[in-house]
Amino acid sequence: MQQCKSCLLPETHETIQYDKKGSCNICSQHSYKNEIINWDKKNEQLKDIIKQHKNKYDYDCIVPFSGGKDSTYTLWYLKKILNLKCLVVTFDHGFYRPKLIENRERTFKILGVDSINFTPNWELVKRLMLESLIRKGDFCWHCHSGIFSYPMHIAIKFNVPLIVWGETQAEYTAYYSYKDTEEQNEEVDEKRFNRFINLGVTADDMYLRLNGEVEKRDLLPFSYPHIEMLKKIKSKSVCLGSYISWNPKKQSELIKKELGWKGDEVENVPPEYDYEKIECYMQGVRDYIKYLKRGYSRPSHLSAIDLRNKVITKEKAKENI
Repeated sequence: MQQCKSCLLPETHETIQYDKKGSCNICSQHSYKNEIINWDKKNEQLKDIIKQHKNKYDYDCIVPFSGGKDSTYTLWYLKKILNLKCLVVTFDHGFYRPKLIENRERTFKILGVDSINFTPNWELVKRLMLESLIRKGDFCWHCHSGIFSYPMHIAIKFNVPLIVWGETQAEYTAYYSYKDTEEQNEEVDEKRFNRFINLGVTADDMYLRLNGEVEKRDLLPFSYPHIEMLKKIKSKSVCLGSYISWNPKKQSELIKKELGWKGDEVENVPPEYDYEKIECYMQGVRDYIKYLKRGYSRPSHLSAIDLRNKVITKEKAKENI
């Protein structure tokens, strides 16, 4: 199996391509991010967006939030650096680990934010997980669809146009590219949702596949809101990682220091990456299924990031893998 000469990601990684030298397009994007992008200019773009929304609504923005490293850093940055009034929206997929819940509660108290936690019907979740596993070899449809659709429904209900997510997809895959989005930043919209978030299965598809087991309205939290409803509130859904240079290792160190955020022991994750994927009880099972399908798992992904950031050697990366 072919691997990237630089980051060691294999050819089974989604969206990957190799150049004549054997390096992958994800590494190329990372080089572009570090060497070409003017992050001062990007930060000014963010300030302009904030200016358009701050103090104009009941909340300045909505922050979709799991309590993992990326959403925690995003919330910290928006609250402490940009001084925004944030409405935090959590979609509870049903598998949060105890330490993650402790982190979340501590973070909310320290930062002082309003929050909404939504937990879908467990009987429905079980049906969705089984159908998703059978159809796609991935039981996480309800989680991914809900995480990216439910906050948009809340934005409409509360009339809060600005929704701010964490890292961009250009950071890890080539569904989007830093090169392509330097002027037109990656929007977290319905096109993105259907491109890779929902496994190619809409809520309407799932309704048909469950063949009358559920009502169509039961699937509303997993469906993307109608575009006219989003236009009505003039929604703008963006990634913080489009405007600041993303570095999960450094950001994890910061939230540990500032918020008392704690890492955790996670199946198949090397202990030095205690900040990674601490959200879900099912992470080890999901990694195993990914290994069966693609021939690699979480340690390859983590090692690739560190190789691009030049903080580990190839020997160490191979040992991890």
